[in-house]
Amino acid sequence: MLLSNLFRKKSTSVIVKEGGDGEQHSGLHKVLNVRDLTFFGIAAIIGGGTFSAIGNACFSGGPGVVFLYVICAIACGFTALCYAEFASRVPVSGSAYTYAYVSFGELFAWIIGWALIMEYSIGNIYIAFSWSGYFTNLLESFHLHLPEWLTINYKSAQDALMANKAGEGLTAWNTAPVVGGLRIIFDLPAVVINLLITYLVYRGTKESKNFSNAMVYTKLVIIALVIIVGAFYVDIANWTPFMPNGFGGVMGGVSAVFFAYIGFDAVSTLAEESKNPQRDLPRGMIYSLVICTVVYIILALVITGMVSYKLLGVSDPLAEIFALKGVKWMLFIVSIAAVVAMTSVLLVFQMGQPRIWMTMSRDGLMPKKFSEIHPKYKTPSFATIVTGLVVGVPIFFTDENFVLDFTSIGTLFAFVLVCGGVLLLSPQSEAELAERATKGKFRIPYINSKWIFPPLFAVTVAILVVYIPNYFSDIFHFSGDKIATNLPLIVFYILCFVMAVIAFRKNLSLIPLLGLISCCYLLTGMAVSNWKWFGVWLVIGLVVYFMYGFKNSKLNKNK
Repeated sequence: MLLSNLFRKKSTSVIVKEGGDGEQHSGLHKVLNVRDLTFFGIAAIIGGGTFSAIGNACFSGGPGVVFLYVICAIACGFTALCYAEFASRVPVSGSAYTYAYVSFGELFAWIIGWALIMEYSIGNIYIAFSWSGYFTNLLESFHLHLPEWLTINYKSAQDALMANKAGEGLTAWNTAPVVGGLRIIFDLPAVVINLLITYLVYRGTKESKNFSNAMVYTKLVIIALVIIVGAFYVDIANWTPFMPNGFGGVMGGVSAVFFAYIGFDAVSTLAEESKNPQRDLPRGMIYSLVICTVVYIILALVITGMVSYKLLGVSDPLAEIFALKGVKWMLFIVSIAAVVAMTSVLLVFQMGQPRIWMTMSRDGLMPKKFSEIHPKYKTPSFATIVTGLVVGVPIFFTDENFVLDFTSIGTLFAFVLVCGGVLLLSPQSEAELAERATKGKFRIPYINSKWIFPPLFAVTVAILVVYIPNYFSDIFHFSGDKIATNLPLIVFYILCFVMAVIAFRKNLSLIPLLGLISCCYLLTGMAVSNWKWFGVWLVIGLVVYFMYGFKNSKLNKNK
C-alpha cells in the first residue's frame, strides 16, 4: 500500500483542469506569445554561462571545448523536444515536476521539484555573484569605488585568508569592520539586485516580459559586437593544441558548459501565462536553444583564438581578453552587456521557481500559502517572496564555485527524468495525434529505435575498443580511488546496454531515448564531491516529503 502510494500519478486531464487551459482557471495573466517565450529562453540561457562560466570551460578544455558545447546542445536539443512534448500534452506550470507527476508518480515528482530548487533558486546565487563582479567593474569605469568588504562573499574572503592569497579577498578581510567579534563581509551588489528582481517579479508577468525583451535585444547586439571586434584579434596559433588536456579536459568543463544551457526549460514554467501554450511553448524552447548554441560556439572560438586558453580561468573572461589586447573601450561595453545579460537571467529564474512551488502547493505537497495568487498583480506572491529569501540569504555565506557544480548536477538529473518520462508516456491514439497536428500543437515524431540504438551502441563500443585499447580496462579497474571516480561511467555503460535491450524488445521512441542517454553521459563528468552534496540534498528533500508532502497530498487516499 505504501509503495503504491509513493508512485501514485496524476492524470493529464486532471492537471489541465487545475491550471492552464482548464475549467478551473489558475488566475494568472495570459500575456505571452511565441516571441516572448523565445526571448525568455534567450534571456535565461545567455547570461552567466556567456560572461563567466565560459572562461572556466575554456581553461579546462582549450579550444576543443566547442565539442562540449555541441554535445551539451545535442543533449539539450533532445531534452527540449521532450519538454515540448510534455508542454503540448500538459500545458500547465510546474516544468519537469508536473511532467514527472504524470509519468513516474508522486515520489519522483517531489524529487524533481526539490532538484529544481537547485536549478532556479540556488543557480541564481551564482548569477548574482557574477552580476556583482561586472557591475563593480562598471562602477569603477565611472570612478566609483565600493570597499572590498562590500563586493565579495564572506567564504571567499575567508578562503583567501587561509591561503594567504593576496588580492581582493585578503584586502576585504583586513579592512572589514568588526561587530561583536564578527567581520562584516558580504556582496552588497548581489544582495541588492536580488531584492530588485524579486520586486519586479512580484509586480507582474507583463512588466517582467517587457523588461526581459528589452534586455535580450540589448545583449544580443552587444554580443554580436564582441564577436565582430574579437574576430579581428584572433590568432589561429592559439587554437593549437585544440584539446591541450585531451578529451578528459574537455569533459572537465561540463559543469560550466552545461550551466550555460540550463535556462531553456524555465520557459515551460510559464505555461499558464502563455496565450497558446501547446503551440508556443515548444517553439519558444527550441528556437531559443538553437539561437544560443550558435552564439556559444562562435563565442568560444573567438575568445580561445584571441588569447591562450591558459589565461581564461577567470570570473570575467570577456573583459579579460579585451584587457589583455588593450582594447579598453570594449571593457565598458562588455561590462554593460554582462550586467544586462545576467539581470535577464535572474529575472527568468526568479519567475520560474515560484511557479513550481505554486504547482506543488496545488497538489498538496507544499503548504497552501505557496499557491496564493496576488489579487492585483496576478502572481504567486508568497512563493515569489520565499524565492527571494532562498536566493538572498545564502549570498551571505556561500561562494560561486560550489553553487555552479551543485546547480548543474540537479538540472541534469531533472532532464534525465523528463526524457525518461516521455518514454513512459502512454501512446496517444491516431485521432488525438491528428487533433494535435490540426491545432498546430507539437508532437515528437516517432522513430523506432529497435534497429538504430542497439547497433549504434555496439558500433560505439567497437570503435572505443579498437582505437582506445585501454579505455574499458581503465574504467573497470577496481583499485584505490579509481572506484569512486569511474563508478559513474560504469553505471552509464550498464545503462546503455540495458536500454539497448529494452529498445530492441519494446520499440522505444528514438529521440527521448537519445536525450536520456546523452544527459546521463554528461552526468558522468560530474565530480565525486558533486554527487555527495547532491545526495545530501536529496536526503533532506525526502525527509521533508515524508514529514509533510506524503500525508497532505491531494492524491492521498486516506484524505
